[in-house]
Amino acid sequence: MWVFYLISLPVTLGMVVLTLNYFAGPDVPRYVFFTVGYTWFCSLSIIILVPADISSTIIGQDNGGISFFWSWSYWSTFLLTWLVVPLIQGYEDAGDFSVGERLKTSIHVNLVFYLILGLIGLAGLLLLIMMQKDWSGGVVGLAMACSNTFGLVTGVFLLGFGLSEIPKSIWRNTDWTTRQKLLSHKIAKMAVKLDKAHQELSNVIVVVEATSKQMSNRDPFRPYMNIIDDMINQMLHEDPSFKPQGGRLGENDMNYDADEKSMATLRRRLRGAREEYYRYKSEYLTHVMEALKLEETIKNYELRNENGWKFVSSLRPGRDGTLGSYLDTMEVLWRCIVWRQLNRLFAIVLGCMSAAILLAEATLLPSGVDLSVFSILINSLATQEMLVQVAAFVPLFYMCICSYYSLFKVGMLTFYSFTPRHTSSVSLLMICSMVARYAPPVSFNFLNLISLDGEKKTIFEKRMGNIDNAVPFFGEGFNKIYPIIMVVYTLLVATGFFHRIIKVSGVWKRIVFQNEADDLDGVDPTGLLILKKERAWLEQGHSLGEEVVPLSTKFNDSGIDIESRNPTSSRRDIGRRYSRSSEAISSKYAAIRGSNTNIAAAKVSLLDSDDSSTASDGPLSSSTWLSLKSGLHNLKASIISKNNDSRDEIFHKLRDEDELDEL
Repeated sequence: MWVFYLISLPVTLGMVVLTLNYFAGPDVPRYVFFTVGYTWFCSLSIIILVPADISSTIIGQDNGGISFFWSWSYWSTFLLTWLVVPLIQGYEDAGDFSVGERLKTSIHVNLVFYLILGLIGLAGLLLLIMMQKDWSGGVVGLAMACSNTFGLVTGVFLLGFGLSEIPKSIWRNTDWTTRQKLLSHKIAKMAVKLDKAHQELSNVIVVVEATSKQMSNRDPFRPYMNIIDDMINQMLHEDPSFKPQGGRLGENDMNYDADEKSMATLRRRLRGAREEYYRYKSEYLTHVMEALKLEETIKNYELRNENGWKFVSSLRPGRDGTLGSYLDTMEVLWRCIVWRQLNRLFAIVLGCMSAAILLAEATLLPSGVDLSVFSILINSLATQEMLVQVAAFVPLFYMCICSYYSLFKVGMLTFYSFTPRHTSSVSLLMICSMVARYAPPVSFNFLNLISLDGEKKTIFEKRMGNIDNAVPFFGEGFNKIYPIIMVVYTLLVATGFFHRIIKVSGVWKRIVFQNEADDLDGVDPTGLLILKKERAWLEQGHSLGEEVVPLSTKFNDSGIDIESRNPTSSRRDIGRRYSRSSEAISSKYAAIRGSNTNIAAAKVSLLDSDDSSTASDGPLSSSTWLSLKSGLHNLKASIISKNNDSRDEIFHKLRDEDELDEL
């Protein structure tokens, strides 16, 4: 048993650290990094403890050590999930400027959450008293069983979808034509999302700029405004390729009055817009790079004989010498043949494992029948402690992967994002909370599939209790009934039943899991055109994504040449290219104050271009402030936005431009 621990625990810790480093954004604080890492480690340690618990129960060894680790892992994840993580998540999401205010905001946001938890706990206690059941676990056991029941009921659908979708998606991705079609749609959609995120970030910069101009240097809230200004300066310094353009003031964008709460709201909005922009940019670059590599793989496979089984790539420098020729040949074999066949074999193995899990779940209801492959295998290896642990760990780990795959997929549609190098603190905390909530129920589900000789019970089952006794209103035999629901649901998902119903009815599309390749009618020409542009820029010596600009502003700003643009590091340099002067804005204020035009939005300067424009040294009177605020509102209504080109028109222009280049 200790050999298994010595191998699995360091591997688990390494996986947690590497995963966090890969997904965490650059602004994630260390205490968030440690909290998420510790929560993930405790959750995964539960998965490691289950095989050790099974082997020690079969052999009949002393389980004191496992009992201690169970208590440590379970209660650590329980407290982190329901108490610590929500508080830290609210603290990170708050835009306030002091620790105390951010804590107050977090407590206020989580107050409803804790109130609901308290009411559920109170209802459970009253139910236990009214039914006068002999519950040996007491109140603590009831809390554990109820928490486990929540995970089992909701986890049925998560596990079922993952068991069906993971093998199918791996097999589907081995079809290069289907993958190319899917990537073309992804690139086109992500380009539009990136454009909208760029527009929103530019809008926020406009709001910050306008708000900062109206605030005196002696204003008591000027330090807060300076913090927000520094966020923009730091962003432009770290990423000179970002070029704000097309910023507009919306209907309520000048409602940030000079007080701490409004400054906190503005700071939170700026931070959210920045995170969204870089998240979409990262996803866009990931899809583009994958599509470019796939194009090269297909081309090298088709021309393998003509190229002498040498891999030719335009994305990297060529290899010289005998070793280089050998590596080129190995790359053709690996990327064009071996990797594809290994993925197909892996999909078949996972499909067989999914079928074995469904068979075991479906045969739980009949008593005296044990068709679980895992139960038969573990009982046949009863004397081989290490093999028992491996035989239990592999299917349990796969069940967790299936559940987390579905959890991440539905969460990314609604709650959070999970993007390499650009996952925010709030998203990481939300993800770790979800992972911690579902590790014990999935482990409990797996233990139901294992029938140990002599009706032995593991420590985990004794600690968690029987759901039929803990929550009797579900009815007797709930442990055996709910897996049937999962089996039926999984078969319906695998056959595409829900997709056909949704396609016919046309409603509830957002809340139903769908395959990535569904509803894709051929290759998206927009995605192919964007991919062609990116490859051309790479061949000109640019980095991937270096020349990407917002699609809707490409043709509206006729004076901007995207092919010859050079990154700038100064905020004022960027302002000279994309803003009007402060004098022009002031004169426009004076002209607009007397007008009665009523137009929805107006462009204003993104950043100052003159060094002479400074804030007044004296404090602004309330009448002056109201006058300036009124002037800004009128300014919003003075100029019609030029960003009205539809997506089809934009890419029609791109296509025409590309045809001209070819001529």
